[in-house]
Amino acid sequence: MDRYVTRQPIKALKEDRIVGYEVLFQKDYNSIYSNSDVAVADTISDFLMQNSDSLADDKLTFVTFTPALLFRNTPKIFAKEKMVIQIEDHVMIHPLAPTIIRKYRAEGYEFAINDFQFSPSYFSMLDFATYIKIDIGNKRDPKEKISLVNLVNTMKGLDKKCIATGVKDKEDYALALEINADFVEGSYVAEALAKKVNRMEFLQGNFFQLVVEVSKDEPDIEQIEQIISRDAALSYALLKIVNSAHFALRRRVSSIRQALVTMGISQLKQWVYLLSFNNDSHHDEALEAVMKLSFLRANFAMALSDHVQDFPIIRSEAYMMGMFSTLQYLINAPLVEILSEIPVAEEIKVALIDKEGICGTLYKLILSYENAEWKNVKLMSDELGLPSGFLAQAYMDCVETVNGIWNSLTISAEQEPDLTEERKTHA
Repeated sequence: MDRYVTRQPIKALKEDRIVGYEVLFQKDYNSIYSNSDVAVADTISDFLMQNSDSLADDKLTFVTFTPALLFRNTPKIFAKEKMVIQIEDHVMIHPLAPTIIRKYRAEGYEFAINDFQFSPSYFSMLDFATYIKIDIGNKRDPKEKISLVNLVNTMKGLDKKCIATGVKDKEDYALALEINADFVEGSYVAEALAKKVNRMEFLQGNFFQLVVEVSKDEPDIEQIEQIISRDAALSYALLKIVNSAHFALRRRVSSIRQALVTMGISQLKQWVYLLSFNNDSHHDEALEAVMKLSFLRANFAMALSDHVQDFPIIRSEAYMMGMFSTLQYLINAPLVEILSEIPVAEEIKVALIDKEGICGTLYKLILSYENAEWKNVKLMSDELGLPSGFLAQAYMDCVETVNGIWNSLTISAEQEPDLTEERKTHA
């Protein structure tokens, strides 16, 4: 069995903030929940131990644990304040389940019940649960809606928090609102957050780092390149201005490094200070979520491209493909129009717009991986010749990279002085 793992965001339904992430493993119930087969439990346990720092950032981490994983104390890899132990019917029917669950509850761990159903086995575990997860995917029938409303009302009457799962489109999202769920989870959540982003804003901590770097007596071009490359809106803005009529270039510039060299330090400083006048933005969780998503996709695309034979674009372009996959949420225009204004490789345009070609297959693989669509992941990874078992660790390495960068950006934002004073000093 190929083993994959991804994180899926859980959003507060009536607020633009991520409260946690569910860690999703590829499920093969015949082996995962077999009492005699401990190999899978060993693999998952080892993987969680190696990657607990990557998985656990400042949000809650929701993980479904099998009986074998519970008995070997695997949840204790995580701090109990940030861990939610998910249980489902395979755990509930285990004869020793109540004993082990009471043990964790007494130690301060919180529980969520997956795919809650009106049945005695589920109700027997209600006393232990803080969160109730309810699958609402494709439940549009009036009778189904009534059942969902009754279920949510019943759970809230018992002081439980309801997470609507399987939210794959705006109709599911609207249904979650209609039944008054507390949180939502599913492939549409990232898009719902993205639509809340203020257009053409730059991440505050990242932008401040750029201001600091260009203000130095001898700015480090390599450092500036790294700062701009992790912000999709900044990357787009730089490429657009360098390729404008102002610079009158004979050949269009398609990389951040080329753009910086073309612009030169003096004009780069002017450009950054000009942008700072229009970037007095407050902390925006929706913006941060979208930027983290684009940065994660960029790193993941670059890491995977290294292992695809005869990949048609270089790794920095694969990075750009992932980074620019969210541009339509950051700039008020269709993606076709946005990409026509900057000289990215044709393969990138075809991949992002039509999801075609080898690059398109890689992009679809990344999207499927985010959404835990494991059958599609297997098909496309085989098509690209990616090594079996490579994706999970590559993904978690990229998550760790993104978390590390974001921690540094948070520190920068907290230390940020008044940019107005910076502008006066360098006027």
